[in-house]
Amino acid sequence: MSLLEQMLTFTDEEEEVLRNRHVLQSWYTSKKSFVIEASKFLQPGSEIMIRKHTRFIEFPRHKHDYIEMNYVYHGSSTQAIGKHTVHLNKGELLILNQHIEHQIEVCQKEDIIINFIIQPTFFEYIFSLLNIEGPLYSFLVNSIHNTEQFGQYLHFKCAEEETIQALINTILEEIISPGPFSKPMIKLYVGQLIVELTKKANTLEGVHENSLHNQWMRETLAYIHEEYKHASLTELSRRLNQPDYLISKVVKKQTNKTFKMLLQEKRLDVAAKMLEQTNIPVGVISEEVGYMNFSYFYKIFKKRFSRTPLNYRKEMSLQG
Repeated sequence: MSLLEQMLTFTDEEEEVLRNRHVLQSWYTSKKSFVIEASKFLQPGSEIMIRKHTRFIEFPRHKHDYIEMNYVYHGSSTQAIGKHTVHLNKGELLILNQHIEHQIEVCQKEDIIINFIIQPTFFEYIFSLLNIEGPLYSFLVNSIHNTEQFGQYLHFKCAEEETIQALINTILEEIISPGPFSKPMIKLYVGQLIVELTKKANTLEGVHENSLHNQWMRETLAYIHEEYKHASLTELSRRLNQPDYLISKVVKKQTNKTFKMLLQEKRLDVAAKMLEQTNIPVGVISEEVGYMNFSYFYKIFKKRFSRTPLNYRKEMSLQG
């Protein structure tokens, strides 16, 4: 069965929609407001997945707590995004941040829209490897660190870009039919996709940012990603050959967070993964991520995740 034939098959959600003619909000969120939650779809420890958009009914106005990419695999899609109406043709790509509201008009049987559900932290690894700049980079940095509390989206009219189309199809195949090396391969393919979309900025409506400050921000994120255990603003300033007050100002402007806050988030995210994926004692994990003071680590971890490290480990093991 071809990929298109698989996609044309009705899902359980579509069968339910055809019977009852409404979208059941509880399928997508546990909140009163319609904010679709990644936890409804992603497995514990997973940062990316795809799902087919539900056809045959208008999907009501909503937001997400993740970055969403809509790819038109077949047919077309019309969406009300913020105050704009956007029509997507086959092969076009739409990226939405966590703060934008959109509503999707009814998709017919031949309209196959693929939704990529991506945790913002997924892109931190990509940025540690790539040297890019431009509107896509700025958009993703804003999304990762919630720098702008207003909706943003990017519409790539890239249907004629063969390299982009081939990469997206390869990513789809890796996610739908995973192999033993699919996880690292998907990251590499998404990295390539970001590079290709950046190169094809002419297919996008966007605003270019200050490239020098983008460069400093890229290097800051890469430094934190690689050196989180021993990272310091003093050492970063030395590497960039810039005064620490200037780096602090740029980081604050672009992310609305201090260097210390970014570093702490990275350390705690690593600690959370170690708690979930290993049996290493909590005290050792605290030291491994850069906190020699266990009491302080315990305090900030509980504040970030609303549970103690041990309780976090127990909950994740139950979900697994």
